Amino acid sequence: DVQLQASGGGLVQPGSSLRLSCTASGFIFGSYEMSWFRQAPGKGPEWVSGISTGGRQTHYADSVKGRFTISRDDRKNTVSLQMNSLKPEDTAAYYCAARPRRAVFQVFSRLKDDYPYWGQGTLVTVSS
Repeated sequence: DVQLQASGGGLVQPGSSLRLSCTASGFIFGSYEMSWFRQAPGKGPEWVSGISTGGRQTHYADSVKGRFTISRDDRKNTVSLQMNSLKPEDTAAYYCAARPRRAVFQVFSRLKDDYPYWGQGTLVTVSS
């Protein structure tokens, strides 16, 4: 069975850091693009960051660029999101998602419907 297990959320003060991790199983992790999405209370899902197969390319939403860093370790089947300088508006449930790479020159996607595999959310609350 495909599983994506996210962890690392918590309650932190503005300006703090958190590191989210997502461990995958049940599929060939190295053949999948990985992304993090988030959903704040009362809002729709928002793409946050993504990383290509092999980690050669990383992508960020403008709202997190310069504060968040995505990385992957294909030996451990994990993708991580280092979140620094957290703001109250970063409060959300964060989800990792996997998208298979089906072509050599596949364009990276920020669309949730292009990701067939999802983990459960991990809640991040930024509040003083």
